[in-house]
Amino acid sequence: MAQKQSRPRLLQAMIDAFSLPDLRRKILITVGILIIFRFVAHVPLPGVDLEALRELFDQNALLGMLDMFSGGAMRRLSVAAMGVYPYITASIVMTLLVPIIPKLRAISQEGESGRDRINRITHWLTVPLAGLSGYGQLVYLQHEGVVGSAAILPMMAMVMSLIAGTMFLVWLGERITEHGIGNGISIIIFAGIVAGLPEMISSGFLAKENFGGLAVYVLIALATAVFIVYFIEAHRRVPVQYSRSVFRGGRMYRQAGSTHIPLRVNTAGMIPLIFAMSLVIFPGVVANYFASPVGADPNFANFIVDLFNPNAALPLGLFYWGLYFLLTVGFAFFYTMVIFEQQDLPGTLQRQGGFIPGIRPGPHTKEYLDGVIKRITWAGALFLAMVAVTPFIAREVTDVQVIQLSSMGMLIVVGVVLDTMKQMEAQLVMRRYEGFIK
Repeated sequence: MAQKQSRPRLLQAMIDAFSLPDLRRKILITVGILIIFRFVAHVPLPGVDLEALRELFDQNALLGMLDMFSGGAMRRLSVAAMGVYPYITASIVMTLLVPIIPKLRAISQEGESGRDRINRITHWLTVPLAGLSGYGQLVYLQHEGVVGSAAILPMMAMVMSLIAGTMFLVWLGERITEHGIGNGISIIIFAGIVAGLPEMISSGFLAKENFGGLAVYVLIALATAVFIVYFIEAHRRVPVQYSRSVFRGGRMYRQAGSTHIPLRVNTAGMIPLIFAMSLVIFPGVVANYFASPVGADPNFANFIVDLFNPNAALPLGLFYWGLYFLLTVGFAFFYTMVIFEQQDLPGTLQRQGGFIPGIRPGPHTKEYLDGVIKRITWAGALFLAMVAVTPFIAREVTDVQVIQLSSMGMLIVVGVVLDTMKQMEAQLVMRRYEGFIK
């Protein structure tokens, strides 16, 4: 016992987790599926000039940042180049459509069977989204001379391969959710990001002549991680009281209980970052098709490409990152209110006999909760916006250019680690073990 207590808490929790047969089985299944994912990420598409592809990614910082989320699969243009992001897009679209379309709203209210049907529709929507995304990606690469053939049959074969790769990764993620440690789709994304860390670390050694800047860069990254943990866990507790009737001994008694509603400061998660990044990237991607080649006189399209370039120097870079900041704040409010309306907390409280002390049930409760969520969302929106522009701040302060700090990547990594630790914590506490979190 003394030896057990002398071990570090985290190490002991990991040993305890692996000593439980069912939890060990879940961990091993998850690791095995992630190994399969990494093998798939190295299966290339046919008809691709890998040397030209490598040069294109070295010259285009935006493509390099997107490649990080696929774990290097995009740089190799493998069948897993798009990752699970078409499925994420389909999920976001369904989240926005459910409250708008009455039929979808009715399906979502059918309990477990309704959620299964919505999930099935999301899977079907993923296929055309993956096809469109894959085709657009291949057309862009063909324009850059990376994909040699633009014939219909080779292009169809490559698009179908990309769709199959995305759907296979979605299937792997669902197997992790069902048989592994949970949150399969998030863990697949997490694994893709972490797989790119060794290359990023090796790139850091290229900046060894700027050791001071590199040290400050690392400190900014660590401070951002702590900042993310704080805001992910932050929530406002709204007190709630319940009153219910209990029949006992032939008489009816009234019993009261109290609890709270935890309203998260960052209800929207990373979705506003995805929306905002999609919008600020789009003009530059489109303009790139019409830009004059290097050495020719620049046209208006070249100006748009420079304006929407995340690596543009000051003062031009302020436009891109300032727009990114404002869009993140706006989408944080938009998505939070959509999610909050779907939850229908005032209606749920009224149906369950709950009320907020000092607030009348019904419209008054709705007005009160709307006011609370709007106030705390200001903190969450500004937090996301600050995380969004952290790469720009880090680059300008430290003058380190060889490392790309991804705000969205850090949000995903920290969020998945916290969520996975909580799930394993719950498993250990159920069996009366000491968990990861003190």
